[in-house]
Amino acid sequence: MFDWFGFQQGAISFIIAFAAAVLFFGAFKFVYQQVTPYHERDLIRQGNTAAAIALGGALIGYVLPLASALSQTVSLPEFAAWALLAGVIQILSFIVVSRILYKALAARIEAGEVAAGVYLASISIGVGLLNAACMTA
Repeated sequence: MFDWFGFQQGAISFIIAFAAAVLFFGAFKFVYQQVTPYHERDLIRQGNTAAAIALGGALIGYVLPLASALSQTVSLPEFAAWALLAGVIQILSFIVVSRILYKALAARIEAGEVAAGVYLASISIGVGLLNAACMTA
């Protein structure tokens, strides 16, 4: 027999977790776009594939540890702490790569060089995978 009460409790927990994850995702996207020296939205609207790839990689790189945090944590405050840490790590990795290791990266993405976008996306996704793997409750 179907446990309606159990389903309701699970559905409420799901909605709360999903809403929190979407809020963190949106906040990360906003902050990340403030940190980058170029304007992704404008570049993407102009058809800049490199900017779209780079932003997409950063978002995937953030969502990977976000998903890990959702599956590893038992409370909303704990999830929020992991989500915040994941965002900080992802943004710091962008800063290190674009301002220290590869100073021409931002200019190359603005110029639409797909190789630069793929490079940044790959680093973002790699950092996200490592970040997710390191999360333990």
